Amino acid sequence: MKLPEQFLHKYLNAYAPVAQESDGQQVWCDYVKQWADFMKQDAYGTSYGVIRGHGDGQLPKVVIEAHCDEIAWIITNIEEDGYVRVRKHGGSDNMIAPSKTVLIHTHDGKQVPGVFGWPAIHTRAKRKDLGYADHELWVDTGIGDKVAVEAAGVEVGCLITFDDQLRTMGDYYVGRALDNKIGGFIIAEVARLIRDFKLELPYDLYIVNSVQEEVGLFGAKKIAKELQADLALVTDVCHNTKTPKMDLAKLGPVEGGKGPSLEYASQNHRDILNMLREVALKHDIPLQHHVGSYGNDTVAFFLENTPTAILGMPLKYMHSTVEMAHKEDVELTIQLYIEFLKALTPEKIDEINKR
Repeated sequence: MKLPEQFLHKYLNAYAPVAQESDGQQVWCDYVKQWADFMKQDAYGTSYGVIRGHGDGQLPKVVIEAHCDEIAWIITNIEEDGYVRVRKHGGSDNMIAPSKTVLIHTHDGKQVPGVFGWPAIHTRAKRKDLGYADHELWVDTGIGDKVAVEAAGVEVGCLITFDDQLRTMGDYYVGRALDNKIGGFIIAEVARLIRDFKLELPYDLYIVNSVQEEVGLFGAKKIAKELQADLALVTDVCHNTKTPKMDLAKLGPVEGGKGPSLEYASQNHRDILNMLREVALKHDIPLQHHVGSYGNDTVAFFLENTPTAILGMPLKYMHSTVEMAHKEDVELTIQLYIEFLKALTPEKIDEINKR
């Protein structure tokens, strides 16, 4: 399968900090609208395209979903000497912040560069722990004092992202925000392939890219309530545990290049999981398995009584600037999506909902 690398890089490199996802979301929408019958975006930025199904009467609604927002920082204070104080916005990792270069996204749409500063090793006191609290971190813009920094558009409430870009390293895509733009890329490719293969689905397919997952699943909660879908299949990342310092007894073995991983958690509907296993077996698509959590968008659909499950993309170093996703896993997840959607019928959807 030849993946559209140009779209992948453009989407992954576009910035989409939590609650300010418009740049990244626009790239995604511009791509998906080529394959959708129509597009829609809500007031907060969650976007979806619809591929109309073929059949008589009112057709079932099926959702495939990912989230486009990325972890960020938010400015809480600008000190008199110009240093910018922050706190995390989403699950940003304080451990990796010092010495990282960043972009401050101003309220008027500009990007101001900066760095997370930290005292040189020669000057700082020894400490037993390796953690840094939010209030200990600061961003240095190099601009000058508070007046000069604010004149550049940097204000309380501005969001900050790391500025790392996507690259390829061996068999892996490497960069920031693969959690979960790689999921958005996957569902966009599913939409393209449905058109390329001239598939006629017996249901309406909603390709949904939600916002604000990293701070409480807010975008998915809104769209799940609005759509009241009959089935929702979510894609998000899961931990690739084949790295040092992973607790396999707790997390289980999940490896890059061995296919997507099915998540077992109470909100994941067993009939959908069983169907995914059957489809994967029939088409020789490798599958992995892990016990998951309640911190992804499946919860939003569960709360609206929409049967749901998640396909996990194994990811190394989650919530860092060097997240790593294996190319083969991306292709296999897309393949499983296509075969699952081909096998899905209104009768099967009805059966799952009557369980």
